[in-house]
Amino acid sequence: MSKITFDADGVTLTGNLYLPEGVEQAPGVVVTGTWTSVKELMADRYAQRLAERGYAALSFDFTGFGESEGEPREVESPAQKVRDIHHALTFLAGHPAVDGDRLGALGICAAAMYMAGNTAHDPRVKALALVAPWLHDATICEAAYGGADEVAEKIKIGREARSRYDETGEIDYVPVVSATDPRAAMPFDIDFYLNPARGGIPAWPNHFAVMAWPGWLTYDSIALAPQINQPTMIVHSEDAAIPEGAQRFHAGLAGPKDIYWTQGTQFDFYDTEPQVTVAVDTAAAHFGRTLG
Repeated sequence: MSKITFDADGVTLTGNLYLPEGVEQAPGVVVTGTWTSVKELMADRYAQRLAERGYAALSFDFTGFGESEGEPREVESPAQKVRDIHHALTFLAGHPAVDGDRLGALGICAAAMYMAGNTAHDPRVKALALVAPWLHDATICEAAYGGADEVAEKIKIGREARSRYDETGEIDYVPVVSATDPRAAMPFDIDFYLNPARGGIPAWPNHFAVMAWPGWLTYDSIALAPQINQPTMIVHSEDAAIPEGAQRFHAGLAGPKDIYWTQGTQFDFYDTEPQVTVAVDTAAAHFGRTLG
């Protein structure tokens, strides 16, 4: 693994590039993880496994997250993340150890939406793989967040937080995950994020910028599916997050498509066996068929 940097609209982003051994020019895959995540949470794990299977795999921190530059910090912006993925692919395509004509994309959880957003408009992406994807639209957001009124309230407080930031430079943060704070973006006792032996690591500050709610809740990833012609593989479980979103997204895809249904909770796909190996093997086989 080598630490790399690349430019994204004038902001320096930092990533980890994993290269396979004994390959002069390998197909390349950009790997990204859950909302609010840093590369160390799960993207590094998947990138390393893909490199072991013959792919040049890049994980990186989005603008304002982890080791990357960018202000304000820890703002979950789908539009910004889509742009960052585009720049990551540009870096990967230009690397001498990568065959720029054979590029794939792998998104885990919420990154499925962002990978889909870029893939729909980026013909350089020749294959897409989505692991335990969180894919939502307005209907799914209402079901996930307690109804239309709750969604409207989150959008309202998000816009107010954005106005305060614009006027004062101050950012309103709540926890991403908390078992005790009802304001948290995920007000639940989630072991993956709260356990220091799993995702509760120092590199991940457990900050959610309240101003991010409008962009997150109004992002329609289901509508992207008909714009995606590239071969797409989805790995999911009925016990993971919103399988309905994956089913509807899959149904709308314009190109070759497949879903592999397996077992496991959402968080199993981040760091637990056999789910990680099943997902990596399925994605690698998909890239093998489509990227060569």
